[in-house]
Amino acid sequence: MPEVIQVRVPGLGEFTDVEVVEVTAAAGDEVAANDPLVTLETDKAAMDVPSPLQGRVVSLAVGVGDRVNEGDVVAELEGETPAEADTAARGHEDASGPPKPGPAAVRTQFPPAPQPKSGIAPPAPAAVQQAPSAEAVLPSIDEEGFSRAHASPAVRKFARELGVNLAAVTGSGMKGRIRKADVKAWVKLALEQGAPGAGLPQVTEVDFSAHGEIEIVPLSRVQKISGPRLWASWVNLPHVTQHDEADITDVEARRKELKAELAAGGTRLTLLAFVARATVLCLKEFPTVNASLTDGGAALALKKFVHLGFAADTERGLLVPVIRDAGRLDVAGLARAFQELSGKARDGKLAPDEMQGGSFTISSLGGIGGTAFTPIINAPEVAILGVSRARMAPVYRDGEFHPRLMAPLSLSYDHRVIDGAMAVRFTTRLCALLSDAGRLLAPVDDDGESENGK
Repeated sequence: MPEVIQVRVPGLGEFTDVEVVEVTAAAGDEVAANDPLVTLETDKAAMDVPSPLQGRVVSLAVGVGDRVNEGDVVAELEGETPAEADTAARGHEDASGPPKPGPAAVRTQFPPAPQPKSGIAPPAPAAVQQAPSAEAVLPSIDEEGFSRAHASPAVRKFARELGVNLAAVTGSGMKGRIRKADVKAWVKLALEQGAPGAGLPQVTEVDFSAHGEIEIVPLSRVQKISGPRLWASWVNLPHVTQHDEADITDVEARRKELKAELAAGGTRLTLLAFVARATVLCLKEFPTVNASLTDGGAALALKKFVHLGFAADTERGLLVPVIRDAGRLDVAGLARAFQELSGKARDGKLAPDEMQGGSFTISSLGGIGGTAFTPIINAPEVAILGVSRARMAPVYRDGEFHPRLMAPLSLSYDHRVIDGAMAVRFTTRLCALLSDAGRLLAPVDDDGESENGK
């Protein structure tokens, strides 16, 4: 039969009149064994008084701010009493004065060790210290900040289970104490905002108006949308960037020859069209670079198409239009696609489907400058190509230096899918294709291959 027992304050050692700083249960609540009922705090440690059994809270005898001593009743519980807890409870009820629970009673009513305010947690029992499985690994936590947070052991445990960095949570309890409700509110807010800082320490916000005149300019809609996506890619994908240089001397010479001819038809021929054609051919030789992780990261989706995204700089921010089936277009066709989609991006007329389905992205800064950079992968793609401004450089060949136009390339890739050897083979092959103007300008057959072959 269910029985009502009293839960009392366990042994406190030399401490008396210990303050109740948090009450984590209410009358009528269903609790499990070892669920915290109240939290006490001395000037050296915070400690939970847990439920010794599974049952219902009949009443609470203390509130926040009360002071208690060893043996004081904190709550009454109704439930099936384990033999040890029953013995301890009856022993307390029969005592004529404030009971002093023995070792068994202390173990039943107060299993957790106190959490020192210094933040140095006592070692866990040997049976608990086991290497977690890969599935059980939680997000990394700023241990120094976590240890300084003003929270009870139960709240600390709860925060670790959710991967929450307590240093980033504002407490609403007495003296700024962090409660479970504060942790829940922080997680809810993080999820609503795309969780850009979940599990990570936050950057301190500074009021710069205290140091001089400032102007507040809101982010554009594009920046508000792209920012969290870029952040998610950066923190979730292990980025590595492979840098290389392509000799585009011959390609640039042919581009200048064809420029006027295509301009007569309204097409602006840029180097980007040649880079895109070379990239398409290279992706067909390295299908993994054109893939995406699927099945929870356990498999690769190898795409039989090349939908080529490219970064378009607009007044509203950075947009990424997608050239569908780019592999079926020759250099002139790619040039027209770049021109059409760039114009739509600048005019704000891109349709939603013109920015979806990309399998690989090119970000070209060649028209602006730079020698190299690390582009952020446009997840769920696994790689992105960055192109910087080409420059004339002396290249040593056949015992002599020759002036050659060299284009810096930067391939950022997801190291879970692409290793360094594959990345450098990809950029090496891409450089070789960019030095072969004839191959790039050859007519394209129905399968997207150059008719003069590989």
